[in-house]
Amino acid sequence: MIPIQRPSLGVEELEEVKKVFDSGWLGLGNVVYEFEDMVKRYLDAEDIVAVNSGTSALHIALDSLGIGSGDEVIVPSLTFCASVQVITSLGAIPVFCEIDPLTLNINVDDAKKRITSRTKAVMPVHYCGNPCDMDSLLSFGKENNIFIVEDAAHAFGSLYKGKKIGGFGNVTCFSFDPIKTLTCGEGGAVSVNHDLSEMVRRKRNLGIDKDAYRRYEGTQNWFYEVATQGYRYHMSNINAAIGMAQLKKLPFFIKRKQSIVKAYNEQFSKIRGISLLNWNVDEVAPFSYIIRVLDNRRDLLIEFLKTRGVGSGVHYIPNHMQPFFAKYASWLPVTEAVWREIITLPLYADMKENDVQKVIDSVNDFFVSEC
Repeated sequence: MIPIQRPSLGVEELEEVKKVFDSGWLGLGNVVYEFEDMVKRYLDAEDIVAVNSGTSALHIALDSLGIGSGDEVIVPSLTFCASVQVITSLGAIPVFCEIDPLTLNINVDDAKKRITSRTKAVMPVHYCGNPCDMDSLLSFGKENNIFIVEDAAHAFGSLYKGKKIGGFGNVTCFSFDPIKTLTCGEGGAVSVNHDLSEMVRRKRNLGIDKDAYRRYEGTQNWFYEVATQGYRYHMSNINAAIGMAQLKKLPFFIKRKQSIVKAYNEQFSKIRGISLLNWNVDEVAPFSYIIRVLDNRRDLLIEFLKTRGVGSGVHYIPNHMQPFFAKYASWLPVTEAVWREIITLPLYADMKENDVQKVIDSVNDFFVSEC
């Protein structure tokens, strides 16, 4: 079975992890700081705080901005449930909004209609790695004194008008889980300005003013102060070591995945019954590849591909349709129509050419047989 996604790992990652093992310091320490600095330089960001997951990044970002009980956060319903869970975990209220069916990104005009006096933030999701309309979002946020907290779990390495996602804006959150374009095994990061970075750093380490590694650099290394509500969200040296090796390979990962997306788009654009997303492929670091299957044939295609040894899936079931979030549900006809059509096809940097061709041939064969 050709999987939907798979990490691209080699001896380089093992060598970096071995260095951490040999050092004897496995937790938060100098390797994490070095990884943060590498990411900061890559994105041209003000500051980077590495954490243990993309979910932690989103949670600690909202918490550091002071978002809490009764506050509202506008978020597209078509996203992974983590985006919504971090809102509700703080006692805040997710306000679901529509998507653009051509990109699956947030519909900014619809989001604007959902502002109330309790709105504190908007959480756009850069779907598949395709950047949202950040000019409109940042202008909208500034006009209404609302934070734009980007869920960029899919978008590490993507460009928006020549600038890397995470290199501008208010707060940007990344995921480095096993299947992301860049993986740390598990991990995430918050790209944040200097005014907020110290708060994010403290909160990732249980609110303690200095982490253990830096305490041991000075005198009275036993002394610490708990300055704020915090969490055990820090990244470990082990995960950071994997990320450092991955960063050196990132240009290859991006170019390879771009070439697969282009091959898919070229072939699938010829098939009636498929609607392609709008891609600016040369500026996107593609995370996943999604098409829309028309005429209620999405589920039939999934089953057909399974018989051909091709993995596929649906990303994601809209959150307003989930039992836990039902009390926040609103009428989202575009989102509900689109999710019944979307299918995720295999995309990862180590895909062989014959695997890519097998996916293309299998999708073609389905539509030939259906006709």
